[in-house]
Amino acid sequence: MLVEKTNFSIVRMVRLLAVSRSGYYAWLGRSPSERAVRRENIDQKVAWFHSDSDEVYGAPRILADLRADGETISRKTVASTMRRLGLVGISPKRWRTTTVSQAEDAYPVDAVKREWDTGALNQVWVGDITYLRTWEGWLYLATVIDAHSRRVIGWAIADHMRTDLIQDALVMAMALRGERLEQVIFHSDRGTQYASAQITAFAKAHRITRSMGYTGVCWDNAMAESFFATLKTEFYHRRVWPSKNKASREVGAWIEDRDNRRRRHTSLGQVSPVDFELQYANQNADFAKAA
Repeated sequence: MLVEKTNFSIVRMVRLLAVSRSGYYAWLGRSPSERAVRRENIDQKVAWFHSDSDEVYGAPRILADLRADGETISRKTVASTMRRLGLVGISPKRWRTTTVSQAEDAYPVDAVKREWDTGALNQVWVGDITYLRTWEGWLYLATVIDAHSRRVIGWAIADHMRTDLIQDALVMAMALRGERLEQVIFHSDRGTQYASAQITAFAKAHRITRSMGYTGVCWDNAMAESFFATLKTEFYHRRVWPSKNKASREVGAWIEDRDNRRRRHTSLGQVSPVDFELQYANQNADFAKAA
């Protein structure tokens, strides 16, 4: 009625709607109910958190955002709010293998056997390469992920797939971690770069135990594949990339800022990898004090 009162008289509208004039004015002066105020507040927060996630979060992660913001709310309410507001999350599609192997390559045994998380940092690192298309041609991204925290601790982007790409990512990971355990398992697929003499020598020199899954079995390197699926579905494929330089800069920024520090990971209890590692460090400090 408030919208139409400039076009029709109050008398006519109350008659058409079969309500009294006194009832209309009583409604007009009534304050919004607590329920209506809360619903409006939740609507605004859900819309803001969805926008802040680059419009990729679904109900579970927005639920975590709301609870971290002090709201007591159920997942069902968050899901229904998103539907009413027309907001949807984004889920990665199934991946396909891009491994190129050669019969003469020497393959180490699978020391992980899909048991990625051993309960501590710097015990299992996983690595892989993916392709990134730009208008100027292809880029290649190599990553090293700590299996306990899901943090990308090393990465390298170049316009080639030479073995140096993998070595550069490992060098970054070692620089970030500093002191490591006596033996770190580095798990990958059977790509020819990972099976090369260069990486074999590099791993031996730095006390890294190599581990490989089987060719074409995506589950044997599922953690790395899952990261690439998230990168492409939530970020890369939603934009255009005129230049290799722009793609390199923004992919690096997405890894360090969004995925490592801000994106909630379901497997980590809806916290980011960096926050998870801070919790891990605090817990270890508490255990040391107790001992």
